[in-house]
Amino acid sequence: MLQGQVVLVTGSSRGIGRYIAHGFAKQGASLAVADIEPLDNIVSELRAMEVDVLPVSADVTNEEQVRDLMRQVSERFGRIDVLVNNAAIVPHFAWGNPRWAPIREMEKSFWDRVIGTNLGGTFLCSKHVLPYMRKQGSGHVVNLYGGGGGVGAAAYVVSKDAIKSLTHFIAEEERDAGICVVALSPGGTIATETAPEEARQRLPGPELAGDRFVLAAQAGMDMSGHLLDLKDGRLVIDA
Repeated sequence: MLQGQVVLVTGSSRGIGRYIAHGFAKQGASLAVADIEPLDNIVSELRAMEVDVLPVSADVTNEEQVRDLMRQVSERFGRIDVLVNNAAIVPHFAWGNPRWAPIREMEKSFWDRVIGTNLGGTFLCSKHVLPYMRKQGSGHVVNLYGGGGGVGAAAYVVSKDAIKSLTHFIAEEERDAGICVVALSPGGTIATETAPEEARQRLPGPELAGDRFVLAAQAGMDMSGHLLDLKDGRLVIDA
């Protein structure tokens, strides 16, 4: 149980972020939910579960907004125990959406937006949460990872491979403060509530992730810096 813990989930208005927030709420955590999209639905759902929730409109690519996000969470709850870096731009190719452009045709502005959101957002949110975690002498940072893709997915895959490397470096820098930093995927390709009906019929939903994110928020320091996976109901280091 995570009773009394304070968990911040970025990109939590819908999709896997919404699922992750629900998972922590069921464990008794207090939630801060952040997104550039409206948060009314997730806030209503969490309050119906009698969860103490703080909604914050924030763009993870904007450093001032990220700094203010962490300040608001700390002022409201007094601490930040878990940060889930979920906010990302994802190529939903498995949903039947058009492929992204190959590198030779890709606009630099598009490349910058994907890398800036996925990798840059993870960097900024980690950067600004770590001082709070160091002050309290503990914390968990869970970074969303996802592989696969093929032609057209270069910007996404590069951002996620870079997040895996970033996870390792942050973990080593913060090990002395007792802060555990891990990377974790949802477990495979999923269709969220915004997917086309055809994709929802064909693909598993966010429930595919199970309780892996809740478990990651309780991972031991021996797992810090690694990409994790769920095997037989327990987290293991993904070789």
